[in-house]
Amino acid sequence: MSLKKRGSLAVPIAALALALTTALAGCATPAAEEAPADETPAAESVKLGVVGASDPYWEVFVDAAAEEGIEVELVDFSDYNLPNPALTAGEIDLNQFQHIIYLAQHNNATGDDLQPIGSTAIYPLGLYSTQFESVEDIPDGATVAVPSDETNRARGLLVLQSAGLIALEGGGSVTSTPDDIIADQSRVEVTELDAALTATSLGDVAAAIINNDFVPDAGLEFSDAIAQDDPSDPAAFPYINIFASRAADKDNPTYLKLVEIYQNNQDVLDGVQEVSGNTAVFTTTPAAELQESLAQVQSDIAE
Repeated sequence: MSLKKRGSLAVPIAALALALTTALAGCATPAAEEAPADETPAAESVKLGVVGASDPYWEVFVDAAAEEGIEVELVDFSDYNLPNPALTAGEIDLNQFQHIIYLAQHNNATGDDLQPIGSTAIYPLGLYSTQFESVEDIPDGATVAVPSDETNRARGLLVLQSAGLIALEGGGSVTSTPDDIIADQSRVEVTELDAALTATSLGDVAAAIINNDFVPDAGLEFSDAIAQDDPSDPAAFPYINIFASRAADKDNPTYLKLVEIYQNNQDVLDGVQEVSGNTAVFTTTPAAELQESLAQVQSDIAE
């Protein structure tokens, strides 16, 4: 808030009566009563939608933002399908829970125009087995499970291909499905299961692609993976996790400052790494490159 200082009133006519002069002088605001010029401005407030607000690093992030004059209110969602609609509806200002491909699928399905404004990390997707200690030990003709949802199904198939278990038409892509598997060049059969069930299927299949969220719940360690994708591979770029905003807000300086805080606060990064089982590969990819990737993925999916 800006304050305008009121000056004392000038008397243009010297002949004015003393009583009138005294009355006017009584209306002047004494300088001592003015608000101090260095009054601390109110903190900016931002509602940030996340999945898993109980993770300790979020409290560290909120405190770090407060030190920069930004009051962050975490809005926790239990369902991945909710943060993007909430952002579009204006119920939150930002969200941070998804990668580029997930956002591309949302935008294409809904007609929304949400945009990535900053990167966080890539989390490798792993192949796990309780029967075999290596990919080489998996026998030909065995069955391997992948998640059935669009996002993780294609990524899981790419992991299996990189591990030498299957071959995909055209080398595979973010839109690959089991129909793209080249049978006579593949070692295993692939079955699709709900992402929450691939971990519990390990007793019935040779191996399974398990989403990071379900690895601890299955009593597994991230280090138990017998294969995973390579975050440094250009094909992994669309799996970078992001902060997302409405398109009109993609250059908002306060929102970009929050991205900067996340990317540069070591206590935040250490907390993220601990929760991820030391699998997070952090990235500070420029927003323009993220937005370019989003546009390309949306185009690929639409074809």
